Amino acid sequence: MSKSNASTTSGSTLKTHIEALERQPLDIAPDASSKHLHNGIDTSFPPADLHGSYTNHRPLPTEGIEGRRAWIVGGGIAGLSAAFFLIRDGHMPAGNITFLEEQGIEGGSLDGAGNAEEGYIVRGGREMEMTYQNFWDVFSEIPALELPPPFTVLDEYRIVNDADKNWSKARLLEKQGQIKDFSTMNLTKRQQLEVVKLLLARKEDLDDVTVEQWFSEGFLETNFYTFWRTMFAFQNWHSALEMKLYMHRFLHLMDGLNDMTSLVFPKYNQYDSFVRPLMNWLQDQGVNIQYDTVVENLDMDTQDGCRAVTALQCRGSDGDKSIPIGTRDLVFVTTGSMTEDTAYGDDDTVPQLKDNVQAGEGSGWQLWKNLAEKSDIFGKPEKFCGDVPRSTWESVTLTCKPSPLMDKLKELSVNDPYSGFTATGGIITFTDSSWLMSFTCNRQPHFPDQPDDVIVLWTYALLMDKPGDYVKKPMPECTGKEVLTEMCYHLGLIDQLDAILAATKTRIALMPYITAQFMPRAKGDRPSVVPEGCTNLACMGQFVETHNDVVFTLESSVRTARIGVYSLLGLKKQVPDIYPGQYDVRRLLRATRTLNSDEAFLGEGVLRRILGGTYFENILPLGREETPEDLHHHGLFEHQLQAIRGLMGESHTLDEVKSRLQTLRDKLRGRR
Repeated sequence: MSKSNASTTSGSTLKTHIEALERQPLDIAPDASSKHLHNGIDTSFPPADLHGSYTNHRPLPTEGIEGRRAWIVGGGIAGLSAAFFLIRDGHMPAGNITFLEEQGIEGGSLDGAGNAEEGYIVRGGREMEMTYQNFWDVFSEIPALELPPPFTVLDEYRIVNDADKNWSKARLLEKQGQIKDFSTMNLTKRQQLEVVKLLLARKEDLDDVTVEQWFSEGFLETNFYTFWRTMFAFQNWHSALEMKLYMHRFLHLMDGLNDMTSLVFPKYNQYDSFVRPLMNWLQDQGVNIQYDTVVENLDMDTQDGCRAVTALQCRGSDGDKSIPIGTRDLVFVTTGSMTEDTAYGDDDTVPQLKDNVQAGEGSGWQLWKNLAEKSDIFGKPEKFCGDVPRSTWESVTLTCKPSPLMDKLKELSVNDPYSGFTATGGIITFTDSSWLMSFTCNRQPHFPDQPDDVIVLWTYALLMDKPGDYVKKPMPECTGKEVLTEMCYHLGLIDQLDAILAATKTRIALMPYITAQFMPRAKGDRPSVVPEGCTNLACMGQFVETHNDVVFTLESSVRTARIGVYSLLGLKKQVPDIYPGQYDVRRLLRATRTLNSDEAFLGEGVLRRILGGTYFENILPLGREETPEDLHHHGLFEHQLQAIRGLMGESHTLDEVKSRLQTLRDKLRGRR
């Protein structure tokens, strides 16, 4: 908004209300999990987790915005989103925004490069879903990649996914290419109780607790955990708190976890689908970007408990320099990096991690470490980057011409991979792989310039320290051809290996910090988006604290950037809390049945007896072979009633029943 428009707004007939709004306190990032939902005169703003058009208003500009500047350290999705919100909601002139990017290209971890001759490469992909409120808000306004104006990236995304439902017909494989039953979660009653206990646990009681400390050994061998760990890249030694947050965040997707029907995917790789159109829009607006520039440290002035960034210490191709920061200028920093110090390999080359670099010495980590040395408010980066063996995994991108591998791929895909429609529908996991190897084929072409006869596959593994089942070496010690050989073994194609190797190019990415964000943590280990006392600095990305959101998603990067912009500018607009599916009784009942191997849970018969045939019967979950008419039958109610009568029969006094209920309650609350 121009200066004249801003002054016109302040002098409008809304002047009285605008002044009242400015006096009203506002929690930029409200926490729905700590609020008791109600309507009253004390609830002047929308509920914390209200999503939709009412929360997508434009806030008024803050005074003097035309003269303020913003410096964004890092050109990943968080940094790009910060610039978007500064322009759209903050009314900052785009020419006042400057990116300082270490690489020669923007995008950060959202990459996609190469060609059919030398091989394509993507270090990773992003499994996405529909309730990314902040992410979709951005891309509902970014011009489409292939459709003409006024269509947006979101419009294109909807066309692709509405016409082509995602699902998997071969989520799990075993015994060299045979499809394993993946229809249920395969959880015992005790294991279901462990899941419920984690959902009920308080977040503050899970500091530094690992997944393997929380769950029993048998749980870690279930279908549920196999789906979970391979889909989200969880390790047994990762944070139980983060797993809990994932369960709350995605509870509404629980019944699509096994067959991937809960997911939506872009047409192309993440760079071409998201980074390119967003960067094009930002450059059209007039933002500035300085590539090949490393920000090593921030100079700060500390007075009366307040901290203000006064200069950025940088290193670039033209040497060292210091960028002064004005008293009203803003600084946005991406702390840490999942893809820092990636080592690359190919068909005949093994990736080599830097031997002369200690853990966390890459520029993204070093900047965070330098900040942490100034104050505890900036967290403890060593908790995340200090144990490389436990935060490493490797991915390989395969550029494939027709071969027996493509014939096998057609058997495992829901559509012909050459058709442009959903292929594998997400990752396929070899459950008997000692590397715990998975692979996927997204919609093709995966790159806009990809030839018609080329298919791009992507494979990764979680376990980096074990020898392969055919290639007797750990995955990081293998060339691309050796990784492909191990994959072909698990597909039952080892007899046709020569033809497959001749038709396939491999490019490897070994990433030492790719799951660093999942490492066990405690309160205070990650900085707040705006650390306490900071007046012009915001932290963004995967290593900052939010109330309820998770990490390792596009949404979390965009959310942190949005909170930072609104907080530093003092905008009168809230960032909605995560989608409230965890409070939806329909989702809770559906998830409960899903965890119970899609069988009726205790008490479901009573619910059917009460609600069957009423307006609310649609909240009741159906079994795989059931129809809505089955809700009107009372067989399940009678069966479960008999079980309850047996419990309360002559052999059980009322006190005994109360004692059993108390025991169950104590178990759920973690008491022994």
